[in-house]
Amino acid sequence: MAEMFDMGAGTQMVIVFFVLLFLKVPVAFALGLSAIYAMWVLGFGLDLVGDLIATGIAKFSLLAIPFFILAGTLMGSLGIAERMIRFFRVLIGGLPGGMGVVGTVVCLFWGAVSGSGPASVAAIGPLIIKGMHEDGYSRSFAAGLVCTGAALSIVIPPSIGLVIYGVIAETSISQLFIAAIIPGLFLGVLMLATLPFAKKSSPAAGSPSVEALMPMPDAGLPYGKRLWRSFIDSFWGLVTPVVILGGIYSGAFTPTEAAIVATVYAVLVGGLAYRTLTITRLYEATVAASASSAVVMLVVAYASLFGWVVTVDDLVGQYSSALLGLSDNQWVILAVIMLILLIAGMFMDAITIMFIALPIFLPVSRELGWDPVWFGVLVMVNLAIGLFTPPVGINLYVAANITKLPLERIAYGALPFLLTCTIGLAIIAAFPQMSQFLVNVLR
Repeated sequence: MAEMFDMGAGTQMVIVFFVLLFLKVPVAFALGLSAIYAMWVLGFGLDLVGDLIATGIAKFSLLAIPFFILAGTLMGSLGIAERMIRFFRVLIGGLPGGMGVVGTVVCLFWGAVSGSGPASVAAIGPLIIKGMHEDGYSRSFAAGLVCTGAALSIVIPPSIGLVIYGVIAETSISQLFIAAIIPGLFLGVLMLATLPFAKKSSPAAGSPSVEALMPMPDAGLPYGKRLWRSFIDSFWGLVTPVVILGGIYSGAFTPTEAAIVATVYAVLVGGLAYRTLTITRLYEATVAASASSAVVMLVVAYASLFGWVVTVDDLVGQYSSALLGLSDNQWVILAVIMLILLIAGMFMDAITIMFIALPIFLPVSRELGWDPVWFGVLVMVNLAIGLFTPPVGINLYVAANITKLPLERIAYGALPFLLTCTIGLAIIAAFPQMSQFLVNVLR
């Protein structure tokens, strides 16, 4: 255990990183500066920095990230999200739970389109939150539901998080996508089971009606006709997951190629089917997606320096040995790993956590004989919970910007979902068959 507190260059780098975070230095630059400091301590020249960054980002699989972000941004800005919500309102809006059920289903469905939690909150959050509030839910609970459902975007394929995990762990991204389907849907079911515990009330006088944002022109028609018309109207958006996931699982294209196909498909649907695509909207979506992609890729680039120091200074060996020495029981070690990830998710984004923690945790998982695909799904569920856990749950901040509610109120609204998702994480960990079933069937 003494090695665990060794103040070598790698350990100093970790300390410097957290000090920089505390000083509110952006995560990417905190990674880069702390790594460069450690390289200087180790005696390596800065001329190595450029080569390491280039090597870290020159991976074909990483191309999926900007294109999935662009596809999700386009679909959110071209009216596809609105049509989906309208269809599900007609289909299941009459069930007990009303717009709460609609919001949960739309979040899960949108997760198969977007791949990014914050982007999902921004795309579908305004309509769902207003609809749930009109249906009698508190705005904080509605925002908590959207934050939770959108967080599952990094679990439900195609997931940007799973792409990055596959690159780091050198594991099949297609198998990760397949393995995440049942756990993602299971967490959605747990969200539905949370709805009866919400306190519903009559909407406050003067509260904005969801009809004002999302009118239902066929409201006077019989249910069958309304359902058919809303289905036809939203058809091209509804088949998006079929196009993306069907192409991956059939072998028509790889997950990276699927991201490009999704982007082209979004442009075609917006331009030809719905005719909502304009040069201005295309430009704005491209700018927004470029900004989001740049943040992610900066983290990836500087994390490659961080990871190199971790390897050179043998932090992996030191910390993984310490972790394995905690107990002879693998479930105790798994619980410690999950707890570390949960706590880290309260303060850092998912991508940063993966680049810092996985080089240490993956050797432990291999030593214990854990399936890397199952472990990847577990990690992603864990990091999804971090997206709506205060104080730095990024989905909470996006929802606060949408609703103009204080962050603590939204965090309170998300608390029931935090509890049920944590229970779900424990169940997924205890029953690896949930992750492995479809992978074994489709082999």
